[in-house]
This record gives sequence, C-alpha cells and structure tokens, in this order.
Amino acid sequence: MSFASPWWLAAGLLVLALGVGYLIAQRRRRRNTVKFANLELLDKVAPGRPGWWRHIPTALVLVGLMLLTVALAGPTAQAKEPRNRAVVMLAVDTSLSMEATDVAPNRLDAAKEAAQSFVDDLTPGVNLGIVSFAGIATVLVSPTTDRTVAKQAIDGLTLDERTATGEAIISSLQTIELFSKTLPPDGTDTGPPPARIVLMTDGKRTVGRTEQDAAQRAADAGVPVSVIAFGTDNGSITVNDEVIPVPLDTEAMQQIAQISGGDFHQAASAEELKSIYAQLGEQIGYETKERDVSKPWLIAGTMLVVLGSAAALVITARIP
Repeated sequence: MSFASPWWLAAGLLVLALGVGYLIAQRRRRRNTVKFANLELLDKVAPGRPGWWRHIPTALVLVGLMLLTVALAGPTAQAKEPRNRAVVMLAVDTSLSMEATDVAPNRLDAAKEAAQSFVDDLTPGVNLGIVSFAGIATVLVSPTTDRTVAKQAIDGLTLDERTATGEAIISSLQTIELFSKTLPPDGTDTGPPPARIVLMTDGKRTVGRTEQDAAQRAADAGVPVSVIAFGTDNGSITVNDEVIPVPLDTEAMQQIAQISGGDFHQAASAEELKSIYAQLGEQIGYETKERDVSKPWLIAGTMLVVLGSAAALVITARIP
C-alpha cells in the first residue's frame, strides 16, 4: 500500500500527543487527589468511580483519529482493471511449414485449438482482430468484441505457400490505425487505445518486407509485438515425395520482439502454446492501476470516534 498524500501521516503525531497528554492528565489527577483530599472522608462522600474500563472511550476515540489520519493520507493499492478499449491483432502463420507433425496432430491444428482458447479467455471488452499470412497477409476479421466471428475465422484457416511475416505485421498495424480512428472518445483517454500484435509463426520470412522493417514500424507506432515461435527444430514436411526440414527461425522472431518493444515466447507443444496464450491474455486484457482505498479507513475511523463518544456519555456522562 502507498499513499497519495503521505505528509498527512505526520498528523498521527498529534494523535499520539493527545494520548500522552491523556495519560499525564490521569496521573496528575490521581496525585492531586491523594495530596489534597482526606481519603477517609472521600470514600464516604464521593461516589465510586469506574475502574480501568473508564479509559475505553478515550482509547476508541484516539484509535479512530489515527485511522482517520491514515484516510487523509490517501492510501492506494494496486488493482487489476479490464481494458475495455484495447485492440489486439492475432496474426497466425498458415504457410506450408505449419503442416509439420512435430506437434500433434500438426502445427496448424494445434495452433487453431490454442488460438480458440485465447479468444475464449480474452477480456470481453478487448477488440480482437484476426490476420492469416502465408504468401500474403489477409485481414480475416477487423477488431471487434464479437468472439464468434473470430473463432469462425480461426476454424477456417488453411495452408498456403511462402511466408510473409513482415506483411502480417504491417497489415496488422494498418488495421489497428484504421480501427482506432473509428472509436469514439470515452472522456478519459487522451490518445489512441492501447494496442498489441500477437504473432504466431514457425519459420523464416520468404517474401515481402523484412521483419526488421515491420518491427521498426510497430515500434514507431507504439504497438509492441508479442512473438510466439511454435514448433521444434526437428519439424519437417513432405512436398512431392521430398522431405523438407522446417526448423524454427528463432533469431528473426527475437529481433521482432526486441525492436518492437514486445516479448518473445517459444512453444514446442500444444500445451505450452496454450499456456503462453493464457499469459498474454492476462497481460493484454488487464492493466494494473493505483486505486484509492481510503474509504474503509474513513468508515472505520468515523465509527470508532462515534462509538468512543457514545461510550464516554454512558460511562462518564461526558464526551472525552
């Protein structure tokens, strides 16, 4: 817990001073009573005074004042809040290398299943778009909160030749830019909504603009790219009876993440891919903000002061 106005905590010293003053006053009263009074006569004419519990009202008031001091300091705590205007573009590699069976049943089918879980778990208020890329990048779904169309697009992914990784990033950036212009202001945001590209691929770019150029464009636009390298170095496909190795190109993928300000992940199984998607969904769908938590302190402090005052009226017939 932190405080918005921590200097108010210094007022707690005044409350402590009141407590010390009360103790001193009690000791002085006892000393003066013993010094100037005839104890035998006092026992006969003075009514019996309450015992130690007569100090409870004052203690309650002092504790209540201390809690109110904390409330004045503006205590805050971190809390997760859903992002309701964020834009996420999920770009899925559909090149022929995704037919490799090093991840059962094959890379593409495993990627589809994991992507479906990502869509289901993503915060409802996040606008999600889908891009598929092989020789070209195709925007299948513009950003929307309708998860049904996104899942239908993922189910319909099919394989094609070549890999245009850079084009997928640039197409995603263009889609984010166009969509951001259509969003009405909500009265709190001063700029475009937060955006991110999630790029799932298994191989090296073969056509189109370079990954480095696309990643730099993403960095310039303030859109980080979360890259997921999916598959193993032992993957292979068969084309015209020829076995062609399709290992991962992690170096290029790491460069995309580094240049764009995003992050890099590697998954060698469907379970690992689902786990990464779950982590990304948590990062993308929620943000951590400082939230004011002074209300409980204010309520508790006020109740203790009122309770202490009421108890003082009952016990000592006066408010401390």
